[in-house]
Amino acid sequence: MAAATVLLLGYGTAVHVIQLVDAGFAPYPHLPGWLRSYFIGLTVLDPLAAVLLARARRSGVVLAVGVLVTDAAANAWANLVLDESPGLTSGRVGTAVIAALAVVLLVTARPLWRHAGGPGR
Repeated sequence: MAAATVLLLGYGTAVHVIQLVDAGFAPYPHLPGWLRSYFIGLTVLDPLAAVLLARARRSGVVLAVGVLVTDAAANAWANLVLDESPGLTSGRVGTAVIAALAVVLLVTARPLWRHAGGPGR
């Protein structure tokens, strides 16, 4: 599970970096500043959590859970509250996927924690 989470966080990093670069380092102009800042911050938090998890650090488990749960909440806010588009949108589908992944990570956090609990961890 740790390897899958590392890959997921790597994918998230790539998505946020691409969005940042594509937008000329000013992405998400339609979002409030606090939400825009959070999504930009994921370009640092995603890879940090991935590295810590790959090194079997418990701090990586905590950060990965925190990142994915708050990412699901932030996407829900952006796509369900702020987006006034009617019906199903790609953002709403993405929100559902991120929320499902956050639930899976919450369910597997305990085994990840035990796995990361070796000496010096």
